[in-house]
Amino acid sequence: MSQAQTKRKSQRRRSREIFERAEKVLVGGVNSPVRAFRAVGGEPLIIDHASGQYLYDADGNELLDYVCSWGAIILGHANAAIADAIAGQARRGTSFGVTTELELELASLITQAVPFLEKIRLVSSGTEATMSAVRLARGVTKRDFIVKFEGCYHGHADSFLSQAGSGLATLGIAECPGVPQSLAGLTLNVPFNDLQAVERVFAAHKDKIAAVIVEPVAANMGVVLPEPEFLKSLQEIAHRNGALFIVDEVITGFRLQNGSAQELLGIQGDLTTLGKIIGGGVPVAAYGGSAELMNHVAPLGPVYQAGTLAGSPLAMCAGIAALRQLTKPGLYEEMKQLAGQLVSGLRAALADAGVPAQVNAFGSLATVFFAPGPVKNYADAKRSDTKHYARFFREMLARGIFLAPSQFEAAFLSAAHTSADIDRTLAAAREVLQAMTAEPAA
Repeated sequence: MSQAQTKRKSQRRRSREIFERAEKVLVGGVNSPVRAFRAVGGEPLIIDHASGQYLYDADGNELLDYVCSWGAIILGHANAAIADAIAGQARRGTSFGVTTELELELASLITQAVPFLEKIRLVSSGTEATMSAVRLARGVTKRDFIVKFEGCYHGHADSFLSQAGSGLATLGIAECPGVPQSLAGLTLNVPFNDLQAVERVFAAHKDKIAAVIVEPVAANMGVVLPEPEFLKSLQEIAHRNGALFIVDEVITGFRLQNGSAQELLGIQGDLTTLGKIIGGGVPVAAYGGSAELMNHVAPLGPVYQAGTLAGSPLAMCAGIAALRQLTKPGLYEEMKQLAGQLVSGLRAALADAGVPAQVNAFGSLATVFFAPGPVKNYADAKRSDTKHYARFFREMLARGIFLAPSQFEAAFLSAAHTSADIDRTLAAAREVLQAMTAEPAA
């Protein structure tokens, strides 16, 4: 344990005590597995509050945050407009179980920013959105199989829990107990960026595949970019075979520009899922597409989907306040510029230290893979040295820099980050990498 780590540990007594109590009543002491820090070691964080680009743990330690609630916090923590909107609505009522004009307002902001979404359905989580989009695709096509990509994570619905990224990759789980084999067999996994594999699976299951679902920029096995023409060709293959093309933008939606990443990548899904940013840090997600497709959803059609807290007034207010701010001129350009500064600096620091690693990035999200060669798919990502990443994570945390507690996740910038934050991060990274080179892990 480094001197910095020892000091940090001694300053986390209250956090440790809280987590020990949490382990008695919460499974693993957490409500989402990656928060347990099992993949990186050390003690899980217990956060008390946050502001701008900073988190503050239960012991008052300040952390420069590059997790940003896994991408949901694009405007910085405790954004004043979002906080005011939530507080104001709370005084008017938190849940009604019937429709409000707020739902129309948020839906309109989304469809204005993503014009090819003619109709959407608001839900409460990304998992609900992707699960519902697949159900709709199956209902419309009258087919059962879906194609997904190894390492792409689309939530924890049964159909997606095979060869998935995010927490499953972190914990090394390939197949999830509790998912019936009969259902798992309807999900066809192929390598990301492998069009030949896609063609083969369609040929082997002719007229049986309802949909292909894909992250346009994979971010749940770490950031992995699509090869040129991969997404356009994937869309063409799906349509040629009578399948729907579902684009999962729970992470990329409103992350790369004020709207959909699909416009940047030259594609247009039949169905699109959104989440994270559209809720302003409060649980909101959505799925949508053409009116023709969406009219198959109840109450207009036979494909059933419902949710007691869908369209929650608190969530709608938070989402509206967030999306209104994303139209600020230069906001995305500034984040992209800072991300470029961070990525180029990390690559230089890794090269100077002689550490074999790759930095994959797109817009304001990035991943450092401690891998010897390019990372273009899940198999490449799994060749990463996870022990090396764990040490890097712990040493950066000891210096007050909070990165994703898993090799297989993305780092996110927010509009609250500054050039000085990037300089501080790079200085810490250089120090850590040089120390790692000088003192290899046992």
